[in-house]
Amino acid sequence: MKLRAAVFASGGGSNFQALLDHQTPGGSWEIVLLVTDRPDAGAVERARAAGVAVAVVSPVGRPADVAASELLRVLGSHRVEFILLAGYLKLVPPQVVERYRARILNIHPALLPKFGGKGMYGIHVHRAVLEAGETESGATVHFVDEEYDRGATLAQARVPVLEGDTPHALAARVLEVEHELYPAAVDRLCAAIAAGTLTTTQETR
Repeated sequence: MKLRAAVFASGGGSNFQALLDHQTPGGSWEIVLLVTDRPDAGAVERARAAGVAVAVVSPVGRPADVAASELLRVLGSHRVEFILLAGYLKLVPPQVVERYRARILNIHPALLPKFGGKGMYGIHVHRAVLEAGETESGATVHFVDEEYDRGATLAQARVPVLEGDTPHALAARVLEVEHELYPAAVDRLCAAIAAGTLTTTQETR
């Protein structure tokens, strides 16, 4: 039996697409649900094209516990076993983190613990890397806890910062690495779940 995954996304969904493209009939996991806080997110069209169910759950304008309860209900109704964040800009409610402890991954476009935290997403990250004069950047897959970008690292891949780089040029090179790193990390997570050896011990490359 394949493990059932939900992807959370707020934007265009290129990492979501990379995960979809990585799936195989004989693989160990499958994406059964896209969760988004924005009904106009580009990821929604990618999900529909792939025949993946979509749930729009926005925390805006209502109590946090109500949105958390809706998320848990939707995840339960699709029998979701683990969660993958792919450009999801909201903090995952603590009730959801607790329910899926050590079974939620995120990919971040920098070498954590540097350049993480609230407000550090998308082009903001790459601009900060260049302004800091870093000689390398990259991508990090990490476990999700109750704070932004603080969970233990599962995998990293490094990308050099080139002379004359712009935030957009650096972002494009990091994104290429993300599309390879994230599906491979998910394979490892599912192998650990299946073998009963899942931990949040850090492992980088």
